[in-house]
Amino acid sequence: MKRFFKTVALVPLLATTPPLQAADTGKALVDSNCTSCHGDAVYTRENRRVKTIEALNKQVRRCELSLGLKWFDADIDAVTTYLNDNYYHFK
Repeated sequence: MKRFFKTVALVPLLATTPPLQAADTGKALVDSNCTSCHGDAVYTRENRRVKTIEALNKQVRRCELSLGLKWFDADIDAVTTYLNDNYYHFK
């Protein structure tokens, strides 16, 4: 019975952690897959091709497919969010 109450007590805490996990997941996936090919200069160059959050998500999907990574949609979203938060700053 104690285990049940401990589990129930953790539910509100777990409900607040996904954004942090997504940020960590996005960074880890970018660090281990994306920057090994092109570094982070592609995100900061003046003539970058990506102009919207939707285009960023499509580009992440293209790269994932090209590399045969087989990410889940949540992984693609985490990478898109990480890149947007740290480089692109689309609304």
